[in-house]
Amino acid sequence: MNELDIRTIRSSIEKINTLPTIPNVLKKLLKMLENPATSLNDIGHFISHDPIITTKVLRMINSPIYGFPGRIYSVNQAVILLGLNVVKGLLLSVSVYDLMKKVMMGLWEHSLACAITSRLMAKKKGLKEPEESSIAGLLHDIGKVALILQFQGYYETAMSTADKKNIPIMDAEKELFNINHATAGEWMAEKWSFPRNLIEIIGYHHKPHISRNFPVETSIVHLADILVRGRGFGFAGDRTVPPVNETAWALLNLSNNDIKEILKELEESMGMANELFIE
Repeated sequence: MNELDIRTIRSSIEKINTLPTIPNVLKKLLKMLENPATSLNDIGHFISHDPIITTKVLRMINSPIYGFPGRIYSVNQAVILLGLNVVKGLLLSVSVYDLMKKVMMGLWEHSLACAITSRLMAKKKGLKEPEESSIAGLLHDIGKVALILQFQGYYETAMSTADKKNIPIMDAEKELFNINHATAGEWMAEKWSFPRNLIEIIGYHHKPHISRNFPVETSIVHLADILVRGRGFGFAGDRTVPPVNETAWALLNLSNNDIKEILKELEESMGMANELFIE
């Protein structure tokens, strides 16, 4: 890039939490969540006093993203049922939903489908907290949001390049920014104090073979992203379907029947989800 270097890009991305795109109530909640003395009841009580956030949280938790359709009636119930890590991701998801709808047509639908697919895959693999995989699937492309917010003109050029050359958006990003959205997302996740598993998944979802601490979870989001692209849900910045990482495929060891079942349930869930999120 002629005008920007990596330090400038990183600095701009890390300043996003000072912009009006992040609601004040979310900033306060993130501070509360950083305090080890904060209880689940404290969080539920705080959220319940904001009717807009309460409505969004309940709509999100009762969507197919989390697999509790129509069963959660209060924020306190959601908080106690899901635990701190999932609640933190849920609150971030509520905020990012608004951002994704604004910055790129189709990115929310792509992310929503990835969240559902990741949860279904996590259940197949017997993970104890499949809801955490939902969050990772929903937020894996947050780096695209960061880059578009801070460098819209450049990012539009990257998407145009990806389209003209028929290359993945991450390759076009690398040409312009010297980084891709996974790195940008990792910086943003660190700045916002995301849980460690989420930071690693976001940073390595295109190269799951180098995930040291959460290889299965990272591989799940990697494969979910590719399956969703293949099925044509939403738009992630390009129209390519990259190959599946061999290490991730071997690690997950899903059968053809597993994949068919996941895709069938994804199709059904997306119909319900889109109805829930119509504004």
